[in-house]
Amino acid sequence: MFGFNMFHEISRPFSMTYKCYSVSMLPGNERQDVERGGKIIMPPSALEQLTRLNIEYPMIFKLTNKKTKRITHCGVLEFVADEGRVYLPHWMMANLVLEEGTLLQVESVSLPVATFSKFQPLSEDFLDITNPKAVLENCLRNFSCLTTGDVIAIKYNSKVYELCVLETKPGNAVIIIECDMNVEFAPPVGYKEDEHIRRSGADGAGVGMDEDPSTMMPEPAGFIAFSGAGNRLDGKKKKLISESESEPSASQSRQAYVRGIPDYDYVIGTLRFIRNSRPASAKEDTTSEVPFEAFKGEGFTLRPAKSKN
Repeated sequence: MFGFNMFHEISRPFSMTYKCYSVSMLPGNERQDVERGGKIIMPPSALEQLTRLNIEYPMIFKLTNKKTKRITHCGVLEFVADEGRVYLPHWMMANLVLEEGTLLQVESVSLPVATFSKFQPLSEDFLDITNPKAVLENCLRNFSCLTTGDVIAIKYNSKVYELCVLETKPGNAVIIIECDMNVEFAPPVGYKEDEHIRRSGADGAGVGMDEDPSTMMPEPAGFIAFSGAGNRLDGKKKKLISESESEPSASQSRQAYVRGIPDYDYVIGTLRFIRNSRPASAKEDTTSEVPFEAFKGEGFTLRPAKSKN
């Protein structure tokens, strides 16, 4: 009378203990995508067991180090690990105080969707990023969830930045997949506003109206075209110039900047606004000049005039 599968099967929790290893121990090619995210690699048997238990997607797991009582949460990236092993990012093993081969308990959990999170950079170098929220949003695409108290690592411009998760709402652990989350940043650890202003002022000092822009250009290296001396067609030498006139100024003695040569002394994060520091040219006194008059010269004839006897 009654059909089967009238009600949804109740999912049962998944709980297993594995030996944990860092991603660098994973056989095969280097997996930088795992190091940059918040997901782990599990064995194929875990996928089979999760399917039987009707675990809902996205699969979120609670990781517990029973020795130190440290916990965190993560997602799963692939099921290609060796049986009895799981592979974690290095920053996640540091949060859990794990060593290679330590036993780790993995449990399936259900977390609320994130609405708010607050981060604190562990280095003042994070202030050099122009748009930190956009950078963080791009890096969090490799994460499935966040846990309050964790120190996550993100990579930007070949540099790793560490951020501490100070607060998450509506819970201490939240899912960040397809969510609308407000983000705030706390001042970096050891940050002092006066020192930061002084340092930024020192970096930009000396670039003003009185500085010659040519002194900021790097010296050209290699072959320089048309750098030799000139010669006249009639063979005459150039008129000698007095020593006072021959001494070039500081700006003239410096070779012209060659387009295409980068400034190797450039410091990332600094901006230089090079202004035109040339003094205004004085108006010429036109009253003292003699006005030009045409046809005022002497005339000549090709045939000399005959003398009258």
